[in-house]
Amino acid sequence: MFKELDPILHSQLRLAVMSLLIGVKEAEFTFIKEKTNATAGNLSVQVQKLKEAGYIEVLKQFKDNYPQTTCKVTPKGIEAFEAYVKALQQYLQVGK
Repeated sequence: MFKELDPILHSQLRLAVMSLLIGVKEAEFTFIKEKTNATAGNLSVQVQKLKEAGYIEVLKQFKDNYPQTTCKVTPKGIEAFEAYVKALQQYLQVGK
């Protein structure tokens, strides 16, 4: 009756990162950090977990001699996010 919720997306910060990226497709690490109120260290760990799951791509480059990290949602990430949202909606429908 209840579908299992994706443990990768079930983390509050990872879900916030994915929600942001679904809306904008890609964003700089500093933008994500600002929007989620996460510490750089915690966000780095969570971004790495999303990357390892294949849900996002992480591009590291230099811009004006400063390191710049950009995160971009992948097709697999979009699919996983949509499935997660659908599963949550089913949880919410059960009590009605």
